[in-house]
Amino acid sequence: MVVPAAVVKERLRGQRIETPSWAYGNSGTRFKVFAQPGVPRTVEEKIDDAAQVHAFTGVAPTVALHIPWDRADDYGRLAKYAESAGIRLGTINANVFQDDDYKLGSVANPDRAIRRKALDHLLDCVDIMDRTGSRDLKLWFADGTNYPGQDDIRTRQDRLAEALAAVYERLGAHQRLLLEYKLFEPAFYTTDVPDWGTAYAHCLHLGDRAQVCVDTGHHAPGTNIEFIVAILLRAGKLGAFDFNSRFYADDDLMVGAADPFQLFRIMAEVARGGGLDQETGVAFMLDQCHNVEAKIPAQIRSVCNVQEATAKALLIDRDALTAAQYSGDVLAAHDVFMDAYHTDVRPMLAELRAEQGLDPDPVAAYRRSGYGERIAANRVGGNQAGWGA
Repeated sequence: MVVPAAVVKERLRGQRIETPSWAYGNSGTRFKVFAQPGVPRTVEEKIDDAAQVHAFTGVAPTVALHIPWDRADDYGRLAKYAESAGIRLGTINANVFQDDDYKLGSVANPDRAIRRKALDHLLDCVDIMDRTGSRDLKLWFADGTNYPGQDDIRTRQDRLAEALAAVYERLGAHQRLLLEYKLFEPAFYTTDVPDWGTAYAHCLHLGDRAQVCVDTGHHAPGTNIEFIVAILLRAGKLGAFDFNSRFYADDDLMVGAADPFQLFRIMAEVARGGGLDQETGVAFMLDQCHNVEAKIPAQIRSVCNVQEATAKALLIDRDALTAAQYSGDVLAAHDVFMDAYHTDVRPMLAELRAEQGLDPDPVAAYRRSGYGERIAANRVGGNQAGWGA
């Protein structure tokens, strides 16, 4: 049965995509950071920019913070500022990778005092969550080793588990721990949380409110990310996505830029596994740094890319697909899948936005608004925010 457009649009109305505060600041490659005019100088100005993305898309009502990049004197007041701008503060991201003490690791460091320092930061982040009303704490660790014998692999896992348990115990009843993984970098021999299996094992031991965060750029070339998504959804352990795109390693480019078909395949498994249902609790977040392109329209375009992939995934004729699969008709099953992918969903999304009182073309509407020109003229002086600040 062909899926009616009205059904797809109804599901899309409930989708929410969080943008990251750091996407609005200056960023670059390992060789150069390219400054842009109008870049935020304060966390409040980052919030203002994130509010623009929500104003033109209607589906980005929260902005993630990174501590200490977004440190504030009064987080309760910052939450109220976000509300006055039309959005809310979302996921709190901890940072235990940009301090000289963490050269040999943070929570897995062989030095007990450094491990304590890292843990205190993580617990401070939970305190911030209490004041911002945030549900999720996202943890990514650069911990690892560069040489065989540098440290004991098993002992490092024990230290990591001890820290995660302390953080988990501190969480409130409505709060979650999201554990992110990354294949390599900056540790090149062993990384303490290198893959979804390691993250899953730790989360399984912690409890129901510990979930895995899948960053779409954090895998070896050729990795079947949609398989990982299916397994984690089946186990009830998929907590969030960090959406971005990559051509090599962890590029943090606009989601869907390198391989839109991969994004569709991922969203097909999300839809199949109930990941779009509110009760499942999967958080859809962007994790991108825009080095050469304008930042706000890049975030808007990224949100639209996720919407388009989701719409196509929802158009899959599941009855026809299942019938072909059970009859062993390989080509028919593949055709059903590809028919959904090749559907141009942009007119449907334009209709949906018009029904919601939004401009059918969010990027064009933003450009006509003149917001980019205004912030370039007004945000003069001060220190621009950037990666790591």
